[in-house]
Amino acid sequence: MASWYLGKIRYQKEDEAGRLKTINETYLVDAVSYTESEARLYKQIVTDASDFSVTAISRMRLADLFAYEDGEQWFKAKVIYFSVDEKSGKEKKIVNYMLVNSEGIQQALDRINESMRNFLIPYEVTDINLTPILDVFPYSADEDKEPEIPANMRPLSEVMAERAQATEAAPTEAAVPNEVSTENA
Repeated sequence: MASWYLGKIRYQKEDEAGRLKTINETYLVDAVSYTESEARLYKQIVTDASDFSVTAISRMRLADLFAYEDGEQWFKAKVIYFSVDEKSGKEKKIVNYMLVNSEGIQQALDRINESMRNFLIPYEVTDINLTPILDVFPYSADEDKEPEIPANMRPLSEVMAERAQATEAAPTEAAVPNEVSTENA
C-alpha cells in the first residue's frame, strides 16, 4: 500500500512588472518516509527559480488514487460504506478518502463511481473537494535503477582482471643475478 505525503514548496518568481512574487505550490508524493518524500520533491520539482524550499510535509491518508490522462485538477472524495463486525454482529461505518483528477466535480464523481463499479459493498460518496495539489508523483521502480555505464567506460573489476591477465602473460625478467665466479685467474 502506498504512503502518500503532501509536500508544500515555496519560491520567488519575477512577474511581468519585474517584481518578485512568492509562489506556494502543493504536490503529492508516494514515499516511505518524510525524508524520502522531501528528497523526491527536490528531485522532481523543476522551477524557473534556481532555489526553492520545502516548507511543509504532512502525511495524507488515502485509500485509493485514480489517475487519468486528462484532468488538470485533483479532487479529494470522502467515501463511506458499512461493514458488519464479525464478533459483535454490529454494522460499522468505514470512511475512506480517495483522490481523482478531472476537469470538474461531476466528472470526478463519475470517475469515482466508474472506478468502484466492481465494489461489492454499497458505498456513498459524501464529499468531493477541490485540492491545491498541482501534481502527483507515484513511486516507480525506474527511480531505483542505477544509471547505465556509458559505452566508453567499463567497471573497475574488469579493468583490474585484464591487467592481472596481462601481467601473467607477459614475460617476466628474472630477478636472479648472473653467477659470478670467484676463482682467481
